[in-house]
Amino acid sequence: MPKIPFRIILLISLLALLIVGIQIGALTIAFEKLDLTRDSALLLLITIMAGSMINLPLFSIRSERPDPEKMPLQLRELYHSIPYTGRTLVMANVGGCVAPSAFCFYLMSHHPMNLFKIAAAVSAVALLSYKLSRSIPGIGLGMPVFLAPLLAALLSVSLDPLNAAPMAFISGTLGVLIGADLMHFPEIRKMGVPFASIGGAGSFDGIFISGIVAVLLT
Repeated sequence: MPKIPFRIILLISLLALLIVGIQIGALTIAFEKLDLTRDSALLLLITIMAGSMINLPLFSIRSERPDPEKMPLQLRELYHSIPYTGRTLVMANVGGCVAPSAFCFYLMSHHPMNLFKIAAAVSAVALLSYKLSRSIPGIGLGMPVFLAPLLAALLSVSLDPLNAAPMAFISGTLGVLIGADLMHFPEIRKMGVPFASIGGAGSFDGIFISGIVAVLLT
């Protein structure tokens, strides 16, 4: 194999460091808006990142084998590499579902927010997420990343300007969790996946990302 020039390696390394720095900076701004101390924010971030590797089994259901011909070409090979058993194990991802949801209830208990306004914002984001998300046979659910947090931010600023940041995180997180994951639960049987994890890819899943992006937009 041809050797990669040192300058290219250095450039890629610097670019990676820049991306990480931007992401950490964005998270810092978001956590500051949520009135978290540095230690609390670090603990939450570590919990979410570590929890992204943990899926808690809930129950299993019978599922149907999907038609590979209906899958996008780039996903057919991936599906054939996944063993199909005729059942789908439903799990909850700690980093992408449990921890962000628990943090939402923490925010509710520590900020003077109106529960009816929270319910309205969560319901609106959930409905949008349900409409935007689509099932991918043999793979799971997918949806655009930024539309749900944008709506969460707009609603939060309009309904409760003084508590816009925590409301944005709550509506962005719970709205996507309910709309994109839970409301599509009946479709899991038709996906033919060996397991379905509520919270998906953990800390990088759309649920947590939606909450953070919504906070940054307020």
